[in-house]
Amino acid sequence: MLTLLGDGHKYCDGVTRRSFLQIGSLAMGGLALPQLLKAEQSGQQKSSEKSVIMVYLTGGLPHQDTVDLKPDAPDGIRGEFSPISSAVPDVQVCELLPNLANVTDRMAILRTIVGQRDEHSSFQNLTGYPQSEALRDARPNFGSVIAKLKGPADPVVPPFIDLFPTMRHRPYNIPGAGSLGAGMRGVRADGEDLAGMKLRFVDEARFRSRKALLERMDNVRRAHTDESLAAMDSTYQKAFDVLTSSKLVDALDVEKADLKTRERYGKGSPNHLGDGAPMWNDQLLQARRLVEAGVRCVTVAYGFWDTHGNNFNHLKKHLPLFDQGVAALIEDIYERGLDKDVTVVVCSEFGRKPQINANAGRDHWARVNCAMMAGGGMNVGFALGKTDKIAGEAVDRPIHFTDILATIYHNMGIEPDARLEEVSGGRIPLVPLGASVIDELVS
Repeated sequence: MLTLLGDGHKYCDGVTRRSFLQIGSLAMGGLALPQLLKAEQSGQQKSSEKSVIMVYLTGGLPHQDTVDLKPDAPDGIRGEFSPISSAVPDVQVCELLPNLANVTDRMAILRTIVGQRDEHSSFQNLTGYPQSEALRDARPNFGSVIAKLKGPADPVVPPFIDLFPTMRHRPYNIPGAGSLGAGMRGVRADGEDLAGMKLRFVDEARFRSRKALLERMDNVRRAHTDESLAAMDSTYQKAFDVLTSSKLVDALDVEKADLKTRERYGKGSPNHLGDGAPMWNDQLLQARRLVEAGVRCVTVAYGFWDTHGNNFNHLKKHLPLFDQGVAALIEDIYERGLDKDVTVVVCSEFGRKPQINANAGRDHWARVNCAMMAGGGMNVGFALGKTDKIAGEAVDRPIHFTDILATIYHNMGIEPDARLEEVSGGRIPLVPLGASVIDELVS
């Protein structure tokens, strides 16, 4: 952090020379401004621009009513919806997902996710561990791992942006950076992190006048002749370039997006559903804009899918918006030439029970679940794995949920068997023992 002091003379903006100007107090995925500038100057920042967008579906999406329908299942198990053909022969999805049906050739549907516990939390998906273990052992969010190992792709853009809102059911909220330290947490786009980037409390005129204050510190520069102070002018200029850069804020401002693009995504609402997340499709568009701006990891919490009752009416109301937004995101990634570098993952904490209960709902079912992956240079255009006749068990190619994280790391150029250095100096595995890259996606 840079702190400059002066005498007590007041300038027209009300700032005294004795007051201090602090530059770089906002940590960007663990790298404060001086570190960012040092990395830029030394050329140590990573050249790779690989990135990932994870869309976490709070509550547990009903797999048998979306991407693994069982139209021949008996009454009491078979859902109300019919399967429709997709862009890939022999792959069918729910009739409420026509847009996703049209992009199945650009994604892989994982129908046999196993190994999850019956718990309503984001910890399994984002850390690779159940909540109790993650908290006990201070396991970090995967975005924090990426921020730690890859650093910023652009000196004025943090590596990890968290678009999760603060949800009423606390375990849905995003896990922290754990043993990597608070500096590696994601920059929150709805809190004071972004406020700092927007300079919410200092208007541009006042900020520029403070820059003029720096330029008046000739007496300091004249009193010292060492090389470090001789280089201060360029360092200050870079500092102001970072803090006044509009790159990140512009990416978050979907009003600046092409109108047709925004309409294609659909808008949704920032209002929360139940005790989970909103269905706010602007955030899906923001995520795409952020990775284009140089963010390495973006996390989005989306919707509320804990349908213990009224399952089918809930899906009739909310699946069309989900279908529109996620399909638009996948389509955008490919049409904009990002598909080799940007991995998209859509997942939830567990599936739903095959049997329909007395409230026309489906209860929790941790034995099997589904996910969708796209981009990342992966092989796509197929459904991987097969469940039994009632979508209750994986009968072919079970995929452990931690394999998804291993595949994300692989796509980011991070080998899953690497070790991670903690703040304490210890070293921990990136993923639990046994997690492996999904070969069908990357071979």
